[in-house]
Order: sequence, then structure tokens, then C-alpha cells
Amino acid sequence: MARKLQSDKWLFLATLALVCVSVVMVYSASALVALERYDQPYLFVTKQVMWALLGVAVLYLVMRVDYRTYRNETLIWTLLAGVTVLLVAVLFSRPVNGSRRWFAIGGLGIQPSELAKLAAIVFTAAMLERRMHRVNELRYSLLPIGIIVGVLVGLIYFEPDLGTAISLIAVVGLMIFAAGLSYRYIAGAVLLALPALYVLVWSAAYRRRRVLAFLDPWADPLGDGFQIIQSMIAIGTGGVTGKGLMAGVQKLFYLPEPHTDFIFAVVSEELGLIGATLIVACFCVIAWRGLRAAAHAPDGFGALLALGLTMMIVVQAFVNISVVMGLLPTKGITLPLVSNGGSSLLVNLLAIGVLLNISQHASAETGAA
Repeated sequence: MARKLQSDKWLFLATLALVCVSVVMVYSASALVALERYDQPYLFVTKQVMWALLGVAVLYLVMRVDYRTYRNETLIWTLLAGVTVLLVAVLFSRPVNGSRRWFAIGGLGIQPSELAKLAAIVFTAAMLERRMHRVNELRYSLLPIGIIVGVLVGLIYFEPDLGTAISLIAVVGLMIFAAGLSYRYIAGAVLLALPALYVLVWSAAYRRRRVLAFLDPWADPLGDGFQIIQSMIAIGTGGVTGKGLMAGVQKLFYLPEPHTDFIFAVVSEELGLIGATLIVACFCVIAWRGLRAAAHAPDGFGALLALGLTMMIVVQAFVNISVVMGLLPTKGITLPLVSNGGSSLLVNLLAIGVLLNISQHASAETGAA
């Protein structure tokens, strides 16, 4: 008799907990902002609930689709072509806060870069599985991946969205390293990346100001340092137990975009160290179970796909929380599964669905729970 596939309950529960926290905290962080700007206090939370329900439904469906289906070359190239078209088209959309990252469809924002991350990970996993035995050959393995991922990264950079572009490079780089890339290539890539990153940061005035504000936010407390200072005030005043749900002060037009980029600061102020620690613990569980699924996957494609999807979520969470705590310069990167944002929530829940399917096959192979 065939073994029944077992779902990873830890991964599912950690994800569900973050989605529930998202709905509650998006309402707490956005109600007054939505009331002031749109005269609709439930505007953002209503959309978040809709996306959460859709995302959980997608997760439920995707976790029942054999992950090996995504190895199909026609599917991969169709996905890459579609994502590329969307990334080009979004560059001609109406700018929002100086960036062209979203399509507005029926009042809902669609962010092509979220789909681009997914497409790049699936493509890289499939390519590496077939060419892992010659992963250190530049023209055979590294160049094809570099060209495809480079095009996606370049289009994301021109939105402009340097943070997401760097995060995608980091995730793909980790996948290639896990496939057996030689340390000499890693050292060479780092040596080339450092001066390139320096030029990219200092060539744009707003990026340069963000770095300087990160180094000394108090040099301009009412200007470039304002975001970091208000975020640290929110975290510091929350204490151990927090001020209480809905009782935060910094979200009252002090913190910019409290329901998106800086929602972790609102969580820290209202739920305190305990609430913030629980959020971090959920991401640690996702990292643990995702890497476990990668380690026990039945084949190379499943292992690399699980690694890429796990790192896509964990790296973004690490960057967002680090920014909110003043450990990294400010970037427009949201907290996955928690921040307000429909397409981000949907893509991340889809990724969790694929991870759950990989873990099911890993469980069947190993006999583990």
C-alpha cells in the first residue's frame, strides 16, 4: 500500500500564524491612515483579508500539485516570458512614490517583481538539476543562469527597486552555491560585486542619503533620518509587553507606511518584545522546515527549489526586520506574509504551498513525520 503523503504541520501553522497576525496588524497600523487619506478606515484591511483568503486557497491547491510538474521546460519558459513582458510594461505605468513597481487592476496592486522572483527560482532549480555535474563550467552552467536572471534583475533595478534586485541575486547565488559552486567563483563574484554595489548606491542621490542616514540618523532627524529614528522609538517604547493592540503612537503619521515597510515597528510597539519575538520565531520555523524539506527532497530539483523558495521568504524577512531595527539602510522591502500587499502575500503563500508539497514527498521518502 502506498504511503499517504503527510503535510508539514509546523510549516503550515507558522505560515497561518503570520497571516493571522498580518490581518490584525494591518488593520491596527492602517485604520487611521486609511481614514485620513480615503475616508475608509477598513480599506487596507479589507483588501488584505481578500488576498489572504485567496492566498490560502492557492496554498491549499498548490500543495496538492506534484512539485515535479514545475520542471516542465515549456512551463518555465512561458513563465519567464510572461514575467519579462510584465516587468517591461510596468516601467511605463504611472509612478507611485517615484517608482514604477505596480499595476493597478480593479483597485488592486499587482507587483511583477514578486512573480519574477518565483520564475527565477524555478528556472534556476531546473537548470542546476540538469547541469549540476558541471556547475563550475562558466559557459555551460553559470552563463545561461546569469543571462536570464540578469535580465530580470536589470528590469527590477530600473523600476527602481535595488533592494529586491539584490535579494534575488542573493537567493540565486545561494542556490548555485548549494549546487556545488567552487569557492573561487564565490570570491571572484564578491570582489566584482563590491565596487559595482558602491557605484549603484552612490550614483543615485536618494540611495546615498539613505546610507548616510543609516550611519548617523541624528544628523538629519527631521529629514533623511526621520524614518529610522521613528522606527527605533516605536521599538524602544514597546518594552517587553507592548502598549497594547491599537494603542501605538508612532503609526499616527510618524512612521511612514506603517502598514507596509515598517509594520514590524508597529508590532514591536503594540505587542512588545514578546510579540516581535513570536514573529521572528515563526520565520525561524519556516527557515527550519524549509531547509529540512530541501535536505530530504527526493531529487535535486526539489532540493534546490525548496532552498530557493525558503530563502526568498527568509532573506526578505531578515532584510526588512534589519531595516526596521536600524541595522541596514532603509529599503522599500516589505515583511513577507505580514505587511500589507496583495501580490506579495499571494506569491509567498504560493511558495509555501510548493514547499509543503516538497515536504510531503520528503516525508514519504524518509518516513518522517
